[in-house]
Amino acid sequence: MNVSATDLLLWVAVPYVCLAVFAVGHVWRYRQDQFGWTSRTSQLLEHRWLRWGSPLFHLGAFMVIAGHVVGLAVPASWTEAVGVDEHAYHATAVWAGSVAGLAMVAGLGMLCARRLLTRRIRLGTDRSDKVLFPLLSATVLLGITATAAHNVLGAGYDYRSTVSVWFRGLFTLSPEPGAIAGAPLLFRLHALTACLLFAAWPFTRLVHVWSAPVGYLVRPYVVYRRRTVAGAPRRRGAGAAPGGRRTV
Repeated sequence: MNVSATDLLLWVAVPYVCLAVFAVGHVWRYRQDQFGWTSRTSQLLEHRWLRWGSPLFHLGAFMVIAGHVVGLAVPASWTEAVGVDEHAYHATAVWAGSVAGLAMVAGLGMLCARRLLTRRIRLGTDRSDKVLFPLLSATVLLGITATAAHNVLGAGYDYRSTVSVWFRGLFTLSPEPGAIAGAPLLFRLHALTACLLFAAWPFTRLVHVWSAPVGYLVRPYVVYRRRTVAGAPRRRGAGAAPGGRRTV
């Protein structure tokens, strides 16, 4: 397949530039803005929408990311080798992906609504959020629309033979822009917005995903003890620890 200069720009140059910004941007952000490396929670300002929107969005996001890892990074020959034929894979991917996508869209919609409708949160929205939320919404909605239009309502489209080949080629340093150039428009737009989202990632609240507090699950208990005043009589009472110090 002949590859045009536009295809080389969109499917080789842009992805590599975005990946470079993603990598270098995280190093810069960590060195320059460690105190801002948070999700900047607004729970104290509003919690009713957040109570439902945040779990829905995060659960949907984890499922969507897992589906993308399998669909884009794992070749079809590997899944077939473990006994999952193409029909079973696509049926599972479409319906599980639809559920995950709807959960993510519902959660993201609630989070965007509370940011727009709650004045205190709206006033606290900074420039990075004004870029992140529209870009994230566009990426999610384009992915959902592409799946619905081609694989739920349409005749079906095997993105593993086109988009996945292009994606893996980027990381093996053998990009194949022709593999994605002929993909349906919605898939191409979804891929482009995803690249832009990765470029914006280091400069937004998305950096907090690298600081998940998994250590809390295995950390030892912290024991607090009350100081003993020098010269004070030591009494053994309820809750007193050996040595006369009382535990709190």
